Amino acid sequence: MHDPDCLFCRIASGDIPADVVYETERTVAFRDIAPKAPVHVLVIPREHVASLAEVGGDDQQLLGELMLAARDVAAREGVSVEGFRTVLNSGLNGGQEVMHLHVHVLGGRPLIWPPG
Repeated sequence: MHDPDCLFCRIASGDIPADVVYETERTVAFRDIAPKAPVHVLVIPREHVASLAEVGGDDQQLLGELMLAARDVAAREGVSVEGFRTVLNSGLNGGQEVMHLHVHVLGGRPLIWPPG
């Protein structure tokens, strides 16, 4: 399902341009417009799912495809050998800013946790 009011649905459909770095039949990956690391790519499903809290039992394959796409993005971006971080925020208190399920792929420098 596509939500015409959702920013990421509009990016996935091509209605809004983005720096797309990877695509599959069910996923799209594009560079974050406010990167927090030298590599900061968002991997989204093409179908609208608001957050991880809203996935159903029948979404297992989609979640697996998102993780495999994140792995492939890291390899293509040259960060898989040195290491990368994947982040999936869920809900407002979890730091999710766009209510469309997405995985952040971050790398290109040491990512120390907790920051500081």
